[in-house]
Amino acid sequence: MAEDRIRVVALAITPVKSLRITARSEVLLERGGIRGDRAFFLVDELGRMVNGKHLGALNSVAAELDEDEQRLTLTFPSGEVLSGPIERGEQLEARFFSRSLPARVIEGPLSAALSEHAGQALRLVAPADRSSAIDRGPEGAVTMISQASLASLARAAGEREIDARRFRMSIELAGAAAHEEDRWVGRELRVGEARILLRGHVGRCIVTSRHPESGEIDLPTLDLLRDYRAGVLTTEPLAFGVYGAVLRQGVVRVGDAVELSGD
Repeated sequence: MAEDRIRVVALAITPVKSLRITARSEVLLERGGIRGDRAFFLVDELGRMVNGKHLGALNSVAAELDEDEQRLTLTFPSGEVLSGPIERGEQLEARFFSRSLPARVIEGPLSAALSEHAGQALRLVAPADRSSAIDRGPEGAVTMISQASLASLARAAGEREIDARRFRMSIELAGAAAHEEDRWVGRELRVGEARILLRGHVGRCIVTSRHPESGEIDLPTLDLLRDYRAGVLTTEPLAFGVYGAVLRQGVVRVGDAVELSGD
């Protein structure tokens, strides 16, 4: 394989887990993931993590994090923009998937605004140890998918194209064959200045069936994957894309080459 044909064509993050994915031309990939990505998450009144599986309306809100000024800005679909300082308050034990995660409540008006928008009481929180709210932790700090895989799924769905944001991936690649990334699990990659060890395949949930901006369910993604990927050996069910750990941090830019070790 001539790996120099494979390049980064898109990078995406969201400072608040479950809010809309936004594009970046350059990111700093650290051990815990992209700096500023999933720095915050939302919990309900019982401290349980809430995401787009439960509240599709969250997809319609975009967040921007100013790390220098320590401010978080939310843009709502109405055009309203609300900004507030990142002031960490009381600590609570959040339920993050199946585990307990100490977190601190972010003080100020942002929680109330998100609660009103979603129609449910929510609290904006950050991991108490200032790590990120990545699903798989450091072992899954970064995710990637190829344009060819997206195009192949679109054909199976009878669609002209499928928006990559639906899958909420860190890195989108061009130049790889459809699902070529499946075969990279267990291998090291150099992406820009960073090195990544791919650990597994990303299993999918109902959130991928939601439109990446409106949050409305508009594509039977799981049914499609169940049929289209039937019989494929993967580390997680209904897999689409791969995840990995960051071995060496560094800047990654759109246009950077992807090189596989051992080739």
